[in-house]
Amino acid sequence: MVKPLLIIKAGETFAPTRKSLGDFEDWIIEKLGETEVPLSTVAAYRGVPLPPGESVCGAIITGSHRMVSDCEPWSETIAAWLRRQVNRLPLLGICYGHQLLAHACGGRVGYHPLGSEVGTVTVRLNGEGMADPLFQGLREFPAHAAHRQTVLQLPPGAVCLASNSFEPHHAFRIGPQAWGVQFHPEFDERVAREYIIHQKTTLEGEKQDLLRLLASLQPTPEATALLGRFARLAIGAES
Repeated sequence: MVKPLLIIKAGETFAPTRKSLGDFEDWIIEKLGETEVPLSTVAAYRGVPLPPGESVCGAIITGSHRMVSDCEPWSETIAAWLRRQVNRLPLLGICYGHQLLAHACGGRVGYHPLGSEVGTVTVRLNGEGMADPLFQGLREFPAHAAHRQTVLQLPPGAVCLASNSFEPHHAFRIGPQAWGVQFHPEFDERVAREYIIHQKTTLEGEKQDLLRLLASLQPTPEATALLGRFARLAIGAES
């Protein structure tokens, strides 16, 4: 019997978006599509305890509107769990989860010196990334981003897999089966649009062109497919 794949919920999306389009875990489940692995979601940002690592086949850590550098107690509890599991379980951190995985393992997280990265961006894999089991076969692909904080310094021993001109650490791996991605593979164009619209004041304050950001939104099938790939890797690690 396959153990469940755990979705560690680190926060909620905007209330209007949640009402009309769902929330982080809903998008992840939708983009996973048909999978042999059962799914279990834990609202860790509300203090709900995480299960023992041996009871799951892997974990996905969601995005959040909170900031990793605030070191909130619930977030530090997740970080401690990740430190215990990083060499035992397949892990995939998304945006906040990506930063939290780095923080948990000794990296440094803080505000990006250039401000926000929002909308559809291009992610470019380096040689390590193109050979990585999660990204194998890819070289460059579009992905949706929505972040103000970043991994300023990778953890000791972590391998950078992808970047672009704005974000030097769009993906990394720790050990053989723990990945962080700064972009959002679970977003579609509707969700990405919501993130631009809801952050209008912040983006205008950064002199970003909202009309250009909205006009440049595009499908991101390669990024989305990474969720299914991760689930298959988690099942394979379990068997």
